[in-house]
Amino acid sequence: MNRLLFALASGLLLALGWPTYGVPLLLFVAFVPLLIAEHQIRQSNVKRKALKVFGLSYLTFVIWNLITTSWLRYADIFGASFAVFVNSALMATLILVYHKYAKRLSLNRSLLFLVTLWISFEKLHLEWEFCWPWLNLGNGFSEQITWIQWYEYTGTFGGTLWILLLNIFVFKGVLKYQDRKSKTLIKSLALRFAAFILIPIGISLIIFNNYNHEGETINAIVLQPNIDPYSDKYNISNLKFSELFFELSNTKITDTTDFVIAPETFFAESARLTEFDNSLLKSRLKRYVYDHPKVNLLTGISFIDWFHDKSKIREETNTYKLRPNTWYDDYNSAILINSSDSVAQYNKSKLVVGVENFPYQSILKPIVGDALIDLGGTVAMKTTQDYRSVFTSSNGKFKAAPIICYESVYGEFVTGYVRNGANFLTIVTNDAWWNETQGHKQHLSYSRLRAIETRREIARSANTGISAFINAKGEIIKSLNYNKKGALAGQITTNEKLTFYVKAGDYIARISVFIMLFVFLIGFFRKKRQT
Repeated sequence: MNRLLFALASGLLLALGWPTYGVPLLLFVAFVPLLIAEHQIRQSNVKRKALKVFGLSYLTFVIWNLITTSWLRYADIFGASFAVFVNSALMATLILVYHKYAKRLSLNRSLLFLVTLWISFEKLHLEWEFCWPWLNLGNGFSEQITWIQWYEYTGTFGGTLWILLLNIFVFKGVLKYQDRKSKTLIKSLALRFAAFILIPIGISLIIFNNYNHEGETINAIVLQPNIDPYSDKYNISNLKFSELFFELSNTKITDTTDFVIAPETFFAESARLTEFDNSLLKSRLKRYVYDHPKVNLLTGISFIDWFHDKSKIREETNTYKLRPNTWYDDYNSAILINSSDSVAQYNKSKLVVGVENFPYQSILKPIVGDALIDLGGTVAMKTTQDYRSVFTSSNGKFKAAPIICYESVYGEFVTGYVRNGANFLTIVTNDAWWNETQGHKQHLSYSRLRAIETRREIARSANTGISAFINAKGEIIKSLNYNKKGALAGQITTNEKLTFYVKAGDYIARISVFIMLFVFLIGFFRKKRQT
């Protein structure tokens, strides 16, 4: 029963420490009860130890995943269940692997293995086709930006490492106290625990209070049309949406406006990619630019490219079943229209699992057919691109990163825009699938991490909100409330300097993978330790 309570406690501590409602200090001790339960099982004579460890771990992580990400159910109950229960199983497997190797390794080496194994798992969740990095531990400080200004050097993996090391420190302290029962030891451990928290926060506060950068000022407008994607958004023509675009823009536009930014798939009626240059929609947008020659229009749009040439088929191509020998590529894109002749285009490339991509098609397609897991959205395979495009303004001064929705959760991915010259970030998104829940609040909160990591200011346009302007320290300067129609005008400052994290990327994760494999091999070839 005690071990069950320990597992429950860890799950609740992780959930109650999570943004945007939580107390992040709880994350520093959240793993401790579960580690104690695992240690007790490992040292005991009970049967089926591995099964018990996995079961308790699974309970912990189901609680955490369920409380923090159950908002997915508003889009699709099956998709939410898949995300919660499968991700929990993956996390529980990590504790099980640690349990197996702790029998072979010393305490310090086994805990080192656990830390590097967890970080390696988080890196996997950023890279593989079933990627779901929403609960990567470093995201847990997204509301406490004054604590983590050093993310410009480490990225979110610095936060993950901080959390894991503090949990290991407390866990080892509990084991020492069980041996010595010393009040002096408790005082010593408490002081060191406080120092390990306060010193990084102190460093962050120094950076926060002294940070500034010089650059060009951009006058931007972000639009928030507040269209219900379930009933309206995909039933309205692009020409009707162009009228809404102009209506919202005109409430804020001035002679000094540089950018007008509309959300993901603002123009949701799939436009023919090959016909867009000659379309009435483009003509209307260009006419608006002609009337406001300084303005750059950045908007989300859906494109489709139909073809009959079999040689053009690629892994991301969809088959049109109602017509033989017909295929199409489906794009979730952003475009930039200004006084220049060409239209810049970027295709979303970090896709929502099951909604916009079919993971591991060669393995799963023969089993499940063409079915996709609906996590909320238009269900079709999207066509991506390898290159992080940067949109350049008509005056050549401003270079925007056209980040689309889910892409903003990926730290190293976003640095690709900055390395390609982006001096500010735009995020265009549609968070309406999850209603008034933690989903859209967490998504906005994670955007603040990208500002700190890259020291790039952000203009964020969200269909139903929350649209916002975020400065390079992660502060939300202006915002437009959720479920409100309108436009928000603000200023952001460009930055040309590259942070250490932009240059180095997820180096903490790469080092951890190497150490994890090294320690794993040591444990593999070493005889089991006697308990």
